[in-house]
Amino acid sequence: MDKRFSKRVFYLLLALISLIAGCNAPKNQLARFNNSFRADYTGAFSFEQSTQYAESKISNSKKPKGEDLLWSMQLGCLERIKQNHQQSSDYFDKSEEMLNFFDYRSAAADSVAATAVSENVVPYVGEEYDGIMVNTYKALNFMTLGQDDLARVEFNRALDRQRRAKEKFAQEIAKLKDELEQAEKDQKKGKSNVKKSVENPEVEELISNRYPSLYEFEAYPDFVNPFTTYIAGVYFNLVGDHSKAATLLKESYGMVSGNDYVAQDMVVTERILDGQEQLRDTVWVIFENGMGPVKEEFRIDIPLFLVTDKVKYVGIALPKLEFRQQAYPYLSVTAAGTNYGTQLIADMDRVVQTEFKKDFRGILTRAIISATAKAIAQYALEEKGSSFASLAVALYSAATTVADVRIWTTLPKDFQVARLPIPADRILTVEPPNAAPFQVEIPACRNAVVYIRIPFKQARAVYDLITY
Repeated sequence: MDKRFSKRVFYLLLALISLIAGCNAPKNQLARFNNSFRADYTGAFSFEQSTQYAESKISNSKKPKGEDLLWSMQLGCLERIKQNHQQSSDYFDKSEEMLNFFDYRSAAADSVAATAVSENVVPYVGEEYDGIMVNTYKALNFMTLGQDDLARVEFNRALDRQRRAKEKFAQEIAKLKDELEQAEKDQKKGKSNVKKSVENPEVEELISNRYPSLYEFEAYPDFVNPFTTYIAGVYFNLVGDHSKAATLLKESYGMVSGNDYVAQDMVVTERILDGQEQLRDTVWVIFENGMGPVKEEFRIDIPLFLVTDKVKYVGIALPKLEFRQQAYPYLSVTAAGTNYGTQLIADMDRVVQTEFKKDFRGILTRAIISATAKAIAQYALEEKGSSFASLAVALYSAATTVADVRIWTTLPKDFQVARLPIPADRILTVEPPNAAPFQVEIPACRNAVVYIRIPFKQARAVYDLITY
């Protein structure tokens, strides 16, 4: 081969690999957004920087692309924090349209692209907890705006998503089995055993050593978000649908039986249904606390079941969850001289972990299928004596071995609640541990919800006041 031609091809190859390596751009984009969000929150509180950055990442095409869904959800949260509840719902409406679009389209082409390059080249289609939280936040926005009929619709949608989640996960397991069988057929001529590589105990051991916390948590039952179930129960009580509220609050108590306030809600609702009590003069303080997890990449070299050891690169890149801090372990709420501490209603880390653990088998399987296909191509070229082409495949493999770390990063770490009588002076004093207290005045109403968001320690508290 002509040396000048070889050099041109080599530089073209480097340019191609540089372009492909950009497939991991979401990692850098999310890091930049998260830094901007924190700076905006602790600074001028205008959120101009993080809002503009998120908006710049949306393609606004007729069909959602790339991270359109992810950035729409981020913007929905930003507008909620800014207390622009209608604008927040508008972004969440767009998010739900995209979620529905991805639910009903064929993802066959995405699976091929994910295994040929990386999962970053396919659109972010959302997790089940994403959809549940989109509808939950929309319901809370409508409660704040006094639009209870719309809030009811959104809570019902969120609860229906929870109901369907288990069924969808079963379908995904079946789909993954089909993908593995097809890969086995496609790569049979290349003398590989993809299934044996996927099920190799040595691979499991390598992952367990590098990512021990993958299995060290208690999952929520059937992929349910306890906060959605609980706040929906509170809502249905407030609008007079006590029978539905009773069912939801019983479910909530089953997941957080140590929460005294949920127990009170359940008992009071039963008494209302028996005609022994009315729901009035009660305030719920909801604390949206800290920041939810982010994803980081880790790499491991894995053994593949091939007929040769003439392979230069058999590494895979996988995502793992990294957990961020609470703002505070609790909030202290004082009313009429009595103190009430908030208690955990839902750990979003656990919600995310529950689904991530379910997803991880598919992520690992596709990573191994991809690594096997690239290894076979490299081996075939080596056998034909094409060392330059083999090197090209090795470089391509290295450049495209990146983990998908896309995740909704403006979700909280956990949700907490306190339930108390509205005091005669209608003043609540809310005090985080070792931080300045602030007061909330409850206007004339029968019942109220005070919804507080604090993402970082010593950060400004933002609260919505919802009255009934």
